[in-house]
Amino acid sequence: MNFLQRAIHSIREAEPARLVGSVVALRGLTLLVDHLPAVVGSLVVVRSAGGRGEQKRGEVVGFDSERAIVMLLGSTIGVRAGDEVEADVSGPTIHMGRSLLGRVINGLGEPIDGGPRPPDVHPHRLVPPPIHPLGRRRIDQMLITGVRAVDLMTTVGKGQRLGIFSGPGVGKSTMLGMVARRTAADVNVIALIGERGREVREFIEDCLGETGLNRSVVVVATSDESPLMRVRAAFVACAAAEFFRDQHKDVVLMVDSITRLAHAQRQIGLAAGEPPATKGYTPSVFSLLPTLLERAGAVEAEGRRPGDRHGSITGFYNILVEGDDLTEPVSDAVRGILDGHVVLARRLAQRAHYPALDVLDSISRVAVAVSDPEHAAARRTAIRLLAAYRESEELIQIGAYASGSNPLTDAAITLKPRLDALLQQRVDEAEAFASARGRLIEIARGAERLLAARTPTGANPRHAAAGAR
Repeated sequence: MNFLQRAIHSIREAEPARLVGSVVALRGLTLLVDHLPAVVGSLVVVRSAGGRGEQKRGEVVGFDSERAIVMLLGSTIGVRAGDEVEADVSGPTIHMGRSLLGRVINGLGEPIDGGPRPPDVHPHRLVPPPIHPLGRRRIDQMLITGVRAVDLMTTVGKGQRLGIFSGPGVGKSTMLGMVARRTAADVNVIALIGERGREVREFIEDCLGETGLNRSVVVVATSDESPLMRVRAAFVACAAAEFFRDQHKDVVLMVDSITRLAHAQRQIGLAAGEPPATKGYTPSVFSLLPTLLERAGAVEAEGRRPGDRHGSITGFYNILVEGDDLTEPVSDAVRGILDGHVVLARRLAQRAHYPALDVLDSISRVAVAVSDPEHAAARRTAIRLLAAYRESEELIQIGAYASGSNPLTDAAITLKPRLDALLQQRVDEAEAFASARGRLIEIARGAERLLAARTPTGANPRHAAAGAR
């Protein structure tokens, strides 16, 4: 390439110092802006044409022919035709640094906890390129969450993505707070998307507490904020988790909730002109979900040797199940992407069984890979006991079950109180994993002894148990 060709190439690739357009129309939540060739995702500032009034920030969400479609991060009140719109040509970035630990920020990365701006922060891409599939490490290390029912029955691995499915008021946020305080991870990044404003402070002070907050970054976008702020908050949380992962930290990323995030993206899609598809959700909702959820995981750090420490992001995603229907579109799509799911059952919460984790409807796809053989065998025995009890629960409750008719059910009736005590846990209760694991193994051994004692002579108790299933 000669000098002239290089000069022509530089001119074509150069970006203008300022990209400025003007408002020509307002359609619902969006503005149509002339002469603003900014890329989708760029932040913009809307200024009054007369030089007076409050500046409003927005984001380019699409374009119609030569007009940019801009959605504001706040209200459209006060905007008029001819207002100047200036785009940020630097691209979608967010400022990240270690000083964000212990802070509460919004969807723009700005602190909202009354403290000063975090020092020593640097720009990072809000949406980096996808992780190459061969750049992901296998998940073979357990991550202790501090919640017995999860650690014992739906064991989590470092870099796994786990969905927490339930209806409203069943204990999702409380469970996330327990994990944030007691997890063995180095850093928590918590995104509160579409929460009621009243619940944010309650979560930070009651569920998270000072201990949990000190090693956490909390990103907040409440239900009364614009859909753009709610979606950006989720991506800011992912960017923060990736920053600490690249510092070779084990990070727990919690998003509460994916359902409200999908609702926000649906609003954006409809405002940008997308046609509604599955039950009113736009196609961009279902393209957003894998883009966001696949950002968690365990990756191979460049230049690291086999014995060196690598970072990981373990994702916990709350899914608010509408009408307790696990087959509604968002729940169904998310389950197909994640590496496991935990179901919180309302019938257990109604019995004051907390956390209301339904063991039989929950699964961790990496539990076998991260558990030792004795733990895995004890977990299988516990699941068989709980399944046998559920099959005969109605007969047991009305006193119609005949003792001795099924050895596995007899063992389940005997051991059910001990299993319930193990799977229940108060918010302020902590127990070492080794102790909880020992209790589960002892229950499994007790089941084997009961089966051996109640199985007819000459029969194999394992065959009998299999037949009872």
